Amino acid sequence: MPFIKTEFHGLLIFEPKVWEDDRGYFFESYNQKVFSSEGIEINFVQDNQASSGYGVIRGLHYQLNPYAQTKLIRVLSGTILDVAVDIRKNSPTLGKVYTLELSAENKKQLLIPKGFAHGYSVISPVAEVFYKCDEFYNKESEQGIAFNDINLNIDWKVDKNDAIISEKDTGHPGFYECKSNFLYEG
Repeated sequence: MPFIKTEFHGLLIFEPKVWEDDRGYFFESYNQKVFSSEGIEINFVQDNQASSGYGVIRGLHYQLNPYAQTKLIRVLSGTILDVAVDIRKNSPTLGKVYTLELSAENKKQLLIPKGFAHGYSVISPVAEVFYKCDEFYNKESEQGIAFNDINLNIDWKVDKNDAIISEKDTGHPGFYECKSNFLYEG
């Protein structure tokens, strides 16, 4: 089975089967039939790609309902620390943080359902990140949580002196002040 469940309901690690030989490797990074066979029915409508250097921290981002996004995150080159924070009211993991190293080498992907804030830090010299979304970007519903919120206590695996954060990402509220219209339905 290519999916590994986490302690967070709906947050899954996808490990595709990789065929390797002397020419290199091949794998299906996404196959609707494979996802459907596991009961995962998602209609992805937008692909995003970003390249960043070491120390860049992006996030924590999310969109409110009805524009919330499920994301399938993977790394094309380099390594990131991917971070998901459960913001679903009544969830047994509300306010908990999940982290996973994603890299071009390990080829793991993280499926992040609606109701999670998402971010990542680049822990290699450069990383190229690709992710699929099941809803379009909607500026009016865009929200964020402070990457350095003391209640979340996220170790981004980047020295403070090397951290590169956008002005926008330094202005997000803390976890307890963030807007959320997500309800846990586990």
